[in-house]
Order: sequence, then structure tokens, then C-alpha cells
Amino acid sequence: GSGHPRGMIDMLDSTDFRVVSASEEQVELSFRSTYDPSRLNSVRLTVDKRLVMLRGSSGFYCYAVLEHAGSWPALNITEARLAFKLNTARFTYMAVSDEIQRYMPRAADRDAPRGMPLAYKEAVLLLNPAEPQFKGEVDDKYQYSLDNKDNAVHGWIAGAPGPAVGFWVVTPSNEFKTGGPLKRELTSHVGPTSLTMFMGTHYVGNDIVAKIKEGEHWKKVMGPVFIYLNSNPERGNFHTLWEDAKAQAEAEASKWPYTFPESPDFHKAGQRGSVTGRLLVRDRFVSGKDMPARRAYVGLAAPGQPGSWAIESKV
Repeated sequence: GSGHPRGMIDMLDSTDFRVVSASEEQVELSFRSTYDPSRLNSVRLTVDKRLVMLRGSSGFYCYAVLEHAGSWPALNITEARLAFKLNTARFTYMAVSDEIQRYMPRAADRDAPRGMPLAYKEAVLLLNPAEPQFKGEVDDKYQYSLDNKDNAVHGWIAGAPGPAVGFWVVTPSNEFKTGGPLKRELTSHVGPTSLTMFMGTHYVGNDIVAKIKEGEHWKKVMGPVFIYLNSNPERGNFHTLWEDAKAQAEAEASKWPYTFPESPDFHKAGQRGSVTGRLLVRDRFVSGKDMPARRAYVGLAAPGQPGSWAIESKV
């Protein structure tokens, strides 16, 4: 951020814990941290991380409220993400789409002498992986990126020993992500790692960095996303788990905006406006009549220059 020209990474460890709600139907927990000017490299944000579990739900929800007080110094946010590192021995099969799913090498296969870095550090040639089937492959997490519009669910499956178990990151809406529907971002990759990228410069560059000025009050809710867990007693039947995860992603999207988050900063349906209508294209060289704008995306953005919505990262 501003004042740190080379940048810094912070895991946003929390200092305050609170049970927000606890009932037979729902539990919500808050893990909070705030800027401490007396501490070197303290992030100039209040971060309230929330975890929610609902009765009868096979998983948990995660969201966060980030706030920059008007009295604090400037801050640049290049990346904000939620990351999960899974059991290396168990989770060996990754799925990010119908077309992109496979058994994966291990993180140790990327290290010398098993692997050799190529033109950039993320791309590694696998020379002597633990599993010979991966020898000669190039592992690169950017191979598994997706456009936001396609990034509804991705994750990993653990096979033998024991029943097959799926771990899935479900994104019910992209309203809290930057860049719009065609912004490309990371999903899951060797680790085994699964990510939710709320903010990031990948495929865009520094134009999309959130630049919060000194004296500027700023607040943003990121999420919720749903971490879904499923299982199948048939150890090799991974397809069933993937199809079930896709169905769950559709079910979560149909519930948006959620009704359960306790933070008043997450606006429920009754607190939101709506826009209705039709988008028509008039092109006299194609037709004498107005035509429906098929495959178009319609979104709401802050006022600005044409195209500025694509790099807006603070709303």
C-alpha cells in the first residue's frame, strides 16, 4: 500500500473474537482486527471476517467487511483473497469446469530437483515427479484460470483410502468481485489450493488496484461464498460429486442475495433497488427491426468514463 513501495502481504490475523449469533438454526462468528498505528506494517483497515453455519447445510459460509477510516493514511489494495490449503495426501483430483478436471501433481514436485522453473516462477517443468505420469508436464496455476462469469464452483476431491470427499468453493454472485463478468482470475491449483479472488490485478495490471486516499472513508463487503462438502461411498465415482457440486452452486445462486448474514453492511433484498427492462440493438444493416441483445451482460456501475466499470475496484 501507500508508504510501502514494494508492497506487503498480510494474513489478516484477528485479535478479537465474538459470537454474533447462536441458535438451533444458525451460528455466526466474527474474527476482527483493526489498524494499529503503533505496530510496524499494520494494515490500514478494520477487517471483520465472518463464518456462518446453517442448520442442515453441508458446509459453511465466509464473508468479510473491510473498512478504512477517514482519519487513516492512504492504502493501496492490490489483491484480496480467501485461500484454502487442503490435505496433500488425500486431495489429489481437481475440478474447475466440465472440461478441466484431472489428477494433479503434488506441490513438492515443483521444487528442485523434481521441478525446474521456466520463464516465470509460476510455470515449472516437472522433471522427476513422484508420480511418473506427470513427467514432462508444465505445471502453472494460470492454466486453470476462469472468467468470473464461469467461476461458479471449483475444488478438489479426496479419494482412497476411505470414501470420496469433495471440497468446493461456491461463488453465488460476482457482485463483490472486481472486473466484471469477463475478468479472468485464479481458481484452484497445485497445493492442493483453492481460492476465492475478491480483488486482484491478474490479466489487467495496476489499473485495477484499489487506491484509497488519506482521509477517505471506504467500506466493502466481500462475499459470502459457500464452502460445500460432499461425499460418495463409491471411491472412484468423482463425476457424481462434481455434478452434485454444480447443482449446489445453482441452488446457492438462486438464493442471492442471502437473508442470513448478520452484518448490517450486507444488504438484503428488501434494502436493494432493482432494474427491469429490455436491451435491444438497432442495426439497419442487419435488420429493419430492433433485435434482442443476445449473450449481452447488463450491470450497474458507479458513474465514470466509458469502460471505467472494468477497473472499478472500490464499489
